[in-house]
Amino acid sequence: MEQFNSDEVSYLDDKSIRATKNDSDFSDSDFEDDFETKMETDTSAQEARNGKDIQGIQWEGFKYTRDEFRETRLIQYENFVNILTPSSREKLDKEHRKVEKGKNFYEFQFNTRLVTSTIVHFQLRNLVWATSKHDVYLMQNYSLMHWSSLLQRGKEVVNVARSVTPTQKLPGLFSEPLSRVQVSSMAVKENLILLGGFNGELLCKCVNQPGVAFCTRLSTEDNAITNTVDIYRSPSGSLRLITANNDCKIRVFDAQSFTRVSEFAFDWSVNNTSVNPDGKLLAVLGDSTECLISDSHSGKVISSLKGHKDYSFASAWHPNGLILATGNQDTTCRLWDIRNPSESFAVLKGNMGAIRGLKFTPEGRFLAMAEPADFVHIFDTQSGFLQSQEIDLFGEIAGISFSPDTEALYVGVADRTYGSLMEYKRRKDNHYMDSFF
Repeated sequence: MEQFNSDEVSYLDDKSIRATKNDSDFSDSDFEDDFETKMETDTSAQEARNGKDIQGIQWEGFKYTRDEFRETRLIQYENFVNILTPSSREKLDKEHRKVEKGKNFYEFQFNTRLVTSTIVHFQLRNLVWATSKHDVYLMQNYSLMHWSSLLQRGKEVVNVARSVTPTQKLPGLFSEPLSRVQVSSMAVKENLILLGGFNGELLCKCVNQPGVAFCTRLSTEDNAITNTVDIYRSPSGSLRLITANNDCKIRVFDAQSFTRVSEFAFDWSVNNTSVNPDGKLLAVLGDSTECLISDSHSGKVISSLKGHKDYSFASAWHPNGLILATGNQDTTCRLWDIRNPSESFAVLKGNMGAIRGLKFTPEGRFLAMAEPADFVHIFDTQSGFLQSQEIDLFGEIAGISFSPDTEALYVGVADRTYGSLMEYKRRKDNHYMDSFF
């Protein structure tokens, strides 16, 4: 993974349309008791049907129409790559699957600027997590925010600009106070909130308890960013915490005692890891064109997935445990059947940038694929990934998350002017069949 370079983040108001406010500083806290000042910038489904822009962008005040700016943006956007060559790019253009676009699996429901998504590293975009169709967590600078779509109100859960002292003290537990943590990765599952930091930090909080239970620095190396964190069940049913860091290591912790269960080292920085549904396999992705499948207990590499042309930053397992999706800076998502890992069975392509976010719905019907900016694609697995919906917005994408009941999809938009949280609702007039997988 690259050291952070703010030039790689292409904000909407950096282009030639007129900005409507000054850039905001990285403030210590983003919780406001009075949200009324932003209410007029929010957009409901009814307002969108009546013609209001879903992000509240007043195009009549700009030099471009929306369609003109979209065309310009597609031409001017520069996708960041590490090793992708022009010849490899040409091969990918021929290899990717032709998909029927224009479907409408999820309908726009609401866009709010009462909470605004932010990112700290241009390659890490996993900072939005929904725990129900009405509850979602996101990072807003140093504040972990909770948004209730029912109350249409945000609340600060944790402020990591201030000193954070762990509340749980157990014999032999290596935990230490932290402060001014720039959160680079997060996960919210099993009543736990797990945060990873730009300088190798790890924090864990129980959703319904005050304070932070555990926090520590995983590595003292200068470039040890915590690229990915996750929460999963081991084959025995034990709750585990897992981290992937820029120091080439994956670490696994017990979620009750916070003791380190295992540590696996690899030959390159690990940008992403995900655990399959039965807890037995790890997908390991990083600064390599290969993606590895490893045993979650021993760390032993079982197979190597070859096909991507650059570095990978996203992965997701289908609930059946047989299909793995991997996202790469070569602008593609590859789909693998791990029973036949010699080659991917499908290649899905974005419109203009790397694939930095992937999420399956819990029942496996849909796959959401996020580019760094402007586009989220939703693929229908039942069609063999041949039908898709394209969510077209403007701004950097901080994260995507389906609700556990699949009823909602949340998209975090990180932009200096139009930063927001977008909510989409699953359509009810389609009669779905079970996925063919």
